[in-house]
Amino acid sequence: MSQYTRRSPEQWKILIQQWQESGLSAPQFCEQNEVGYASFCNWRKRFNAHDLPAEGFSSEAQFIDLQSLTATSADDSKGWNIVLSLGNGVELRLSQS
Repeated sequence: MSQYTRRSPEQWKILIQQWQESGLSAPQFCEQNEVGYASFCNWRKRFNAHDLPAEGFSSEAQFIDLQSLTATSADDSKGWNIVLSLGNGVELRLSQS
């Protein structure tokens, strides 16, 4: 029978930050630290929405030079469309005709 450990939100935040710095996959980290994988995923999801950078993305600002997307020929006269998925079904749409 496995032992259940109750953790505070701050303890989960620290664990998730340790995982991000570990270079391990989430299942490997959970196994090594005796953390329930399902609980880990739930807490990671909560923090990704608010406090922590999403997995695989830099916390530094990233920019797109929209001037580089301008039409270069008559065939490209339709302009550009950018859709940013912000999560929870929210999308930001930018376009130039």
